[in-house]
Amino acid sequence: QVQLVESGGGLVQAGGSLRLSCAASGRSFSSLTMGWFRQAPGKEREFVAVSWNTGVTSYADFAQGRFTISRHNAENTVYLQMNSLKPEDTAVYYCAASSRISYYRAQGYDYWGQGTQVTVSS
Repeated sequence: QVQLVESGGGLVQAGGSLRLSCAASGRSFSSLTMGWFRQAPGKEREFVAVSWNTGVTSYADFAQGRFTISRHNAENTVYLQMNSLKPEDTAVYYCAASSRISYYRAQGYDYWGQGTQVTVSS
């Protein structure tokens, strides 16, 4: 079992920045695939970024160049630094973990946090 707790969401103006954190417990963090997803009202949950246990990362097109995922294995924490935020980035952001080599499909992740709200005002 893995428990995930996100924090760092909030209200920010367009062009601003936020850093989300996800603290994990319960299993060897360094072996996990860690992902960030988001879900806006009335829309499906979508992939944002992933950090594999090799240190390699990948991003959705909308996140490339604006968002950065990083993991600190000693702290059992994964971060999502979000810059140049836009109103369309408004969503609940979820941290997810998998013991497999998962990628952009939500079904590939076994563990989910409760989500943190990010609201970007225009």
